[in-house]
Amino acid sequence: MDWLVQWWDGVELWVVQLPVAVQFPVVMVVVLPLCLGVARLIDRVVDWGAKNPASGAEVAPEPEPEKVPA
Repeated sequence: MDWLVQWWDGVELWVVQLPVAVQFPVVMVVVLPLCLGVARLIDRVVDWGAKNPASGAEVAPEPEPEKVPA
């Protein structure tokens, strides 16, 4: 895991040393699509988890109350 931290520190140092006019396009081209992809992945996982709950017990729906004629 140490190699990942060192790699990230190198990338971070490289981006920080770039001029702001270059930092902005780099961030928009790399970070924006990456964040969008992670957000979509999280959304799909949460949707899947909501549709397929881990608890095996099924809850019976409550019966509707009887309607009284007016």
